[in-house]
Amino acid sequence: MKYVCICILCIGLFSSCKSDSTSVNKTESSFQEVQPASLDEIVTDITTTDTINVAKMKFVETTFDFGNIEEGQLVEHNYTFTNTGIAPLTITNARSTCGCTVPEWPKEPIAPGQSGSIEVVFNSRGKKAKQNKPITIIANTHPQQTVVYLRGNVIAADPS
Repeated sequence: MKYVCICILCIGLFSSCKSDSTSVNKTESSFQEVQPASLDEIVTDITTTDTINVAKMKFVETTFDFGNIEEGQLVEHNYTFTNTGIAPLTITNARSTCGCTVPEWPKEPIAPGQSGSIEVVFNSRGKKAKQNKPITIIANTHPQQTVVYLRGNVIAADPS
């Protein structure tokens, strides 16, 4: 019985492999020759960033160390900058990593050659030990983000 099943299977396989020249010709004629794309067709989405005709922020200092303070004290500092670019400088946002450090920035554009400042207030309540607070400024500069730092040491308040 096994022998009969194997013979039937082999006959079926050999008969299905029979080549029909007309079907091969039909299949070959349905293929089209593919031409390689030109470089212009491949590279279609190149965006360039103008790094020259932009506003530029040059800070007097990018890090302010407030030294040692007692917990609960407020630290205020102004980061002064000049627009050294050739376009008006527009700051769209300034933020820190926590609510204890709050920046205020000029909302009006700063003309080329003009100066401005970003006021930062740090509340040390609930903070102890060394502090390093980054303030990220978003503007129409290249790169778009600039980071300044507020650093210092908060000494625990005397419980008496």
